[in-house]
Amino acid sequence: MPRPRTERQALEQERDVELPAQLADYRRELDTTPPTFRERRERIEWQIRRAEKRLAEIEARLTAGGPDRE
Repeated sequence: MPRPRTERQALEQERDVELPAQLADYRRELDTTPPTFRERRERIEWQIRRAEKRLAEIEARLTAGGPDRE
């Protein structure tokens, strides 16, 4: 039976795997979206900013000795 993950492990997983993959997908989508599709590009740019902000929040929590500090 797998050991339950701590909040710190979940944040590290999100920081190291999930968010970088999302950012890569969003940037790839932005690169393939024509400039004439302004609203779609703005939505993708917003998603990128949101993911980058989440990444910064996670980094700050982990460096500040965030959850489950060992």
